[in-house]
Amino acid sequence: MVEFVSRRIVAIGEAMIEMAPDGANMFRFGYAGDTFNTAWHMAHLLGVAASVAFVTRVGVDGLSGRFVEELRADGFDTAVISRDPTRTMGLYVTELDGVERSFHYWRKDSAATHLADDPAELSVAMSGADLIHVSGITLAILPENGRRTLLEAVARARDAGAVVSFDPNVRPRLWASPEHARQSIQDMLALSDIVLPSFDDEAALWGDKSPADTIARIEAEGGKEIIVKNGAHAITFAAGNESGEMATPKVAMIRDTTGAGDAFNAGYLAARIGGMTLRDAVPFGQQLSAEVLRHPGARAPKEALGRLLTLHRDAKLGRMFADPRSTTPK
Repeated sequence: MVEFVSRRIVAIGEAMIEMAPDGANMFRFGYAGDTFNTAWHMAHLLGVAASVAFVTRVGVDGLSGRFVEELRADGFDTAVISRDPTRTMGLYVTELDGVERSFHYWRKDSAATHLADDPAELSVAMSGADLIHVSGITLAILPENGRRTLLEAVARARDAGAVVSFDPNVRPRLWASPEHARQSIQDMLALSDIVLPSFDDEAALWGDKSPADTIARIEAEGGKEIIVKNGAHAITFAAGNESGEMATPKVAMIRDTTGAGDAFNAGYLAARIGGMTLRDAVPFGQQLSAEVLRHPGARAPKEALGRLLTLHRDAKLGRMFADPRSTTPK
């Protein structure tokens, strides 16, 4: 089972300007992105019990500046966000069909695609991290040299003691070919301690017939903590000698499926770094995912996170949830 020493969390990836439907012919402005969504939820769940940094690159324009200021106000370490005078943030528009969504992207050559241009800067950003979280989208948006730089920096941080979490989060349109995606993801899997795949992605890219196939394939890389998400179906997991399934509770009043997997990652990782066992952390991830499903957009409202924390403080689950605001970060 993965063990954590401190609580410095570093998520690496892309944040985009999000335009989400909000009534007839209206859109709500915000920021979103898979590793960013995960980091944001973790920052609000853990509060002062952890230091959360989001490594990305944005522009020097007003919208980029607003993004950095919002993160600073939310307690993020923003020193690791680099600024690009020639590029700005990517943008996406969400289109809903009932509760299902599709996306229209404008991200080519966004500032985030150059977040790994400076190897020294990247290494400094990861220095002292206890948990590093990366996704397949992070890998996919980078040019080949940037991807190599990122993998090398992650390897050094892992050698220094960091736990590496990876969600393959496969987006075929971002990759030159399935073969390219498989090789890059395989390279990252070799560096990962916690793997958080979605079964539909794994089935499409690798031909897995079941979540058990996904676990067996990833386990071939060595001892890992593997949690396979599968929509409304059961979570399948394996870690050391522990393996099995945990049912996913039915969620009422679903409004939007955007970001549900990112939220599960956040709840699971926050619970694990806070001292919960795997079997307690999975339900916590499911509960956070359900909160996102009940609300529009990729992130749960802060008041919903507060209710979730209150529930778990009352249940005395997890060391950090006892009272995260009174805990001094290590």
